[in-house]
Amino acid sequence: MSVEQPEVTAPVPPPARLCIGVTGHRENHVSFGAQRDGILRAIGEVLDLIDAAVNRTREAGLDVAAIRLYSLLADGTDQEVAAGALERRWELVAPLPFGLALNVAINAHPETVEDARALIDGIDGVSRVKDAEVSGRATRLYQLAQAARRFELAERDDLIARLYLEKLQRGEDSRSDATFTAESSLRVALAARVMIEQTDLMIAVWDGTTRALVGGTGHTIQVALEMGAPVIWIDARQPESWRVLQGPESLVGSGDTALSRPERITAVDQLMAHALQSAARPDYDILEREPWPVRSRWPYHAYRRIEALFGGESRPGRFRNLTQNYERPDAIATGSAAALLDRARALPGQEQPFVQRIESAVLRRFAWSDGVSAYLSDIYRGGMTVSFLFAALAIIGGIAYLPFTDSHHKWMFASFELLLLVGILGFTMVGNRRRWHRRWFETRRVAEYLRHAPILLLLGVARPPGRWPQGTDTSWPEVFGRDALREVGLPQIVVTQPFLRRATQGLLLDHVRTQREYHTAKARRLAAVHHNLDHAAQTLFALAIISVATYLVCKAGGVLGIWSTAVAEWSSYLFTFLGVLLPTLGGSLAGIRYFGDFERFAAISRVTAGKLQNIEARIAQLLSAPDDAMDYGGVADLAHATDDVVVTEIESWQAVFAGKNVSVPV
Repeated sequence: MSVEQPEVTAPVPPPARLCIGVTGHRENHVSFGAQRDGILRAIGEVLDLIDAAVNRTREAGLDVAAIRLYSLLADGTDQEVAAGALERRWELVAPLPFGLALNVAINAHPETVEDARALIDGIDGVSRVKDAEVSGRATRLYQLAQAARRFELAERDDLIARLYLEKLQRGEDSRSDATFTAESSLRVALAARVMIEQTDLMIAVWDGTTRALVGGTGHTIQVALEMGAPVIWIDARQPESWRVLQGPESLVGSGDTALSRPERITAVDQLMAHALQSAARPDYDILEREPWPVRSRWPYHAYRRIEALFGGESRPGRFRNLTQNYERPDAIATGSAAALLDRARALPGQEQPFVQRIESAVLRRFAWSDGVSAYLSDIYRGGMTVSFLFAALAIIGGIAYLPFTDSHHKWMFASFELLLLVGILGFTMVGNRRRWHRRWFETRRVAEYLRHAPILLLLGVARPPGRWPQGTDTSWPEVFGRDALREVGLPQIVVTQPFLRRATQGLLLDHVRTQREYHTAKARRLAAVHHNLDHAAQTLFALAIISVATYLVCKAGGVLGIWSTAVAEWSSYLFTFLGVLLPTLGGSLAGIRYFGDFERFAAISRVTAGKLQNIEARIAQLLSAPDDAMDYGGVADLAHATDDVVVTEIESWQAVFAGKNVSVPV
């Protein structure tokens, strides 16, 4: 007695979410102090306009989650905007350039080594601080930090703390001050990059003076614009004249004309529409409407059977059962993703609910889109392969009566030919009406974006919104993938050197190696398919030449009296049939080879495998270094390099298959 499987329903699509970053001058900056009240009013106006625009979007029917603000929580602009966000019930996320205690110690601006040491000891040390103003700044920072989800880059804290204390001890020693400033600025720039990668737009309070200070406000604005994030710039000298910057060129090309209030509302609405990608989201139900296929069906296996037959496998492998049972979304956590999730939970300091969010928001959606896409791939590619074969069989069947019967029975063969031609036309019409090609194309993009997303999320790495690929006809798969990652966001974790080593070795290296092995094997298999199909087609054409030549020899022999003319007459129908059958089958195989583009896909996978091999070597070199050499920036760069390889492979794949719609194989 078979056990009935429970119904599989599509995971709920991710909600839209606006993510905002902030950068700006500190309290002790001259421009901030001189225009403090005006700057705070401008900040409040911007936050109110954003809040109102998002509320209007919700009222229009779009599911928008709580706005999320990313802030480094430095004093001045960062803290003021963070406080405003909490007042408006936004989420607050803090990618900190140091561990929390050291971050408080540096941003509270103690003037003595004793107060700095007390703050470095943690929250309990605040009570030992002698300077009341320093104690107050530290207390406020802890209050904001406790209200935020924190991503603390603490793996270099020992070095930074030592340099900071040396700076305070030596007072006017310019060398100590310069060394600490340089090292800490690199950390701030790294945390700012984490923030920018997660955001749709930035709010910046800046006097426009310089962009040369690494980790400074001008530098952060420059990086944000280069990454494709627009910036609402509040000029610290004239805070009432804020404007929107788009692209790094706007830093030198922006005018001085202040926007009127209606213009400001319009500008913010346009930013919200672009950030939330409202137009793309109605297409989400394309994925949600797809029925769960459970398993592949043998009538649609033609394309994969071609790969098995011509892919250089062993003889038993060529005729193996190709049925695929698609992994259910609710089974992936204990199935193919079990090892990944176990390694994620074992990371030092890992927040377990964060791993659960990855499973529910990413892996389940990946399993659904991967299963649906694989099924649609079989229908589309398998159907097109059958169409090429049917086209050949229709021609062959139409003349197959010649060697076997007379013209009185031709109608049976003509009926067979008509049946195949109608089948081809019917497949083409139904395939276009049901959009098999486009549905497969879109769901496959979703699956590939989500496939390696857990690695990025666990490392706090993201692809900036301005650097996502552009779809050829639609952009909803990219928006869906981005929103799924946004739903998870940054983990609350203290990044340490043991964390980085474990994550690099157990997650990133394993993922890169697995993908490299997959593409290496795929390149080898597809190259074999291309070669063997080409060889088979050439062989059939050669046999056709032999067939025609044999007939001509028979005919010539009869004419010359070498043998009876009846030989040529008797064999003419057979050789005519073979003269059509052999090149037609050869042309069909050549058509399948052209449609499958096996050689080009093999080349794409070969290049991808080469790139991944280089990254694998870089990871191995990093892991051979001692623990104190492990740096978040280096690990993040490797994760970004892997992400770039994956996205480039997706773009190359799109370029090849985008135009291969369901069509008559002629």
